[in-house]
Amino acid sequence: MIDTDLPTAPTASALARGFAACLASVTEVPVTELPLPAGDLPQAVGAWRTWLAERGSGLVPIADPTRFQWAGWWIAVVDPPEVAALAFGTPPGIVLSPQDPTLLGRATAALPITAAFAVASLDPVLRSATAGPELHGTVEGLAIAPAAEADVQLLEVAHAVAGRGLDGDRYAAGAGTFSSRTGRRHGYDLTLVAAEVIDELAAAGVDVDFAATRRNVLTRGIDVNALVGRSFRIGDVLCRGSRLCEPCVHLDRLSGPGLLRPLIHRGGLRADVLSDGVVRTGAAIRTV
Repeated sequence: MIDTDLPTAPTASALARGFAACLASVTEVPVTELPLPAGDLPQAVGAWRTWLAERGSGLVPIADPTRFQWAGWWIAVVDPPEVAALAFGTPPGIVLSPQDPTLLGRATAALPITAAFAVASLDPVLRSATAGPELHGTVEGLAIAPAAEADVQLLEVAHAVAGRGLDGDRYAAGAGTFSSRTGRRHGYDLTLVAAEVIDELAAAGVDVDFAATRRNVLTRGIDVNALVGRSFRIGDVLCRGSRLCEPCVHLDRLSGPGLLRPLIHRGGLRADVLSDGVVRTGAAIRTV
């Protein structure tokens, strides 16, 4: 995702130009390279669908935007005033609003959205992950929260329970905000986040620390994104990376505004715990 200015196209409507800025930001293509025909949004959407299809993607209309839940990019039309804004996260919030910056960080469920489109790949094939290099790092911090939305508690030692997570954490108890009420789901046992990301954001002036991320394990020296689909050990505890732990508007609400956008694709990892054991700060993290 990149920042981009509104295109200068006097024959296109203001809404179409705002939508173009959002689409350029998602695709990381200069806005001047997007087709932008004269007229209002419907004319532009037709041109963008052809342009995206040539690149393996598309714009999918969303039937009920205020209830839409998808951990991917989508563009909303908010009225009034009629402006385009980019949404991300589950639950989603606004991460880019070139026509109305006051919408940034707002939950989409609370906005008067009249139309929306998901930016999606046209290729549904699930390809097997290839084996990567050995990865190594260390545990720099541990944290649990005993209940949904409860304050985070920092620990030196935590007990991991296979199929549950860290003893005393809300997800190990099945009481997290996103815990399944019908049975265990993969990827909800444990969350990791890289200390390097927090350091970088803090240096850029973003008010964030480990506790604010509400993740369980703070890592140092290992690429947590590269652990998706791989088995690894934290100390002697065997885990498996499930998927990225993308930020959402819920995190923004609990830990303060401004975290949703900077943590996109850098919010850490969701993992399953495959064996019991003790995890300590300073413990080694290594792929197996």
